[in-house]
Amino acid sequence: MDLFALVAAFGGGVLGAMLGALPVFILTGVFAVVGGLMGMAGIAELSVGSITFGSMLGPHIAFAGGVAAAAFAGRKKLIPNGADILYSLNGTGSSAVICVGGMFGVMGYLIKFLYGDILHLRTDLPAITVITLAIITRLVFGTTGLFGKYEGTEKRAWVPTGSPLVYNILLGLGIGAAVSGVAVSLLSSGASKEAMAMFPIACFGLSAVSLIFVQTGFAAPASHHITLPAASAAVMTGNVWIGILVAIFCTVLGDTLAKTFNSHCDTHIDPPAFTIMLSMFLVNGLFA
Repeated sequence: MDLFALVAAFGGGVLGAMLGALPVFILTGVFAVVGGLMGMAGIAELSVGSITFGSMLGPHIAFAGGVAAAAFAGRKKLIPNGADILYSLNGTGSSAVICVGGMFGVMGYLIKFLYGDILHLRTDLPAITVITLAIITRLVFGTTGLFGKYEGTEKRAWVPTGSPLVYNILLGLGIGAAVSGVAVSLLSSGASKEAMAMFPIACFGLSAVSLIFVQTGFAAPASHHITLPAASAAVMTGNVWIGILVAIFCTVLGDTLAKTFNSHCDTHIDPPAFTIMLSMFLVNGLFA
């Protein structure tokens, strides 16, 4: 364990709280694109491990800190909704809110260390840490229970059906074809396995950066839970169809998890992180 990185994790959590969970995650995406492309070009760089997925911008630190801080701010009535991850909590002017972000940043560093260096879990470590902290956040600061509090008169929807299901399948098909087709094309043209190991990170980063459209009010979809597993599967297998199938599976799973854990609630449990956590267990178990 790196003591300096642990100290930095407090700052990363504070950064996530000040900027807001989604804005800081978009910055994570910027660094992921740059670092991923540099790695694909064979340029040795340290940013992916130390900044992008490290103590400064790692989702398990900065994003998770922002999610927890928003939930705390919502509980204290400083913002209208504790599940609002677009809100920059610097606007609350609350030292307590910022400190909550920092404390969850430290927890994120420690939990990821536990999962990776001690338990050696074969999944995406930032994602499983994000979900662990999101569940802790809901149980500590939320009031609607783990699965949300549904107060409608019609039967609650837990899984996509009908037209939404068809849309999800087509969305996954399109995104999966894009990332998997490019991955296999690059492999076929002679790109090395070492270079292609960075391709899923670049795809993840592109998806994360695209969330700037969500931040600015457009109805753009989240897609990092689709591009990362699909690109990883395509690179591991060299098979475009496996990548596409993984993408479709992740798209439907992500919508199901959103309906199950992130609907009718007052804190944020991130469906994309949940999807990445589960799907990368499968991808690593089947293809790595």
